[in-house]
Amino acid sequence: MKKLKSTIIVLALLALPFVTLASDPPDPGGNPQSEPPLGGGAPIGRGLFVLLGLGAIYGARKVYIMKKEDLEK
Repeated sequence: MKKLKSTIIVLALLALPFVTLASDPPDPGGNPQSEPPLGGGAPIGRGLFVLLGLGAIYGARKVYIMKKEDLEK
């Protein structure tokens, strides 16, 4: 009985992606020429560069701390 339960659970987990991705996204409707784009036309260019810059600073700080710890040993 335990083996049957585990087999069913494994098969359900393997089939889950196929079930969830089976349907197409809904049609937004309306005239795409007269309506603003989805998301309200929010600019993401500057935010993306800020995010990449902060990630680079964080990575550089981690490397600096690791090198500093190696020198102390």
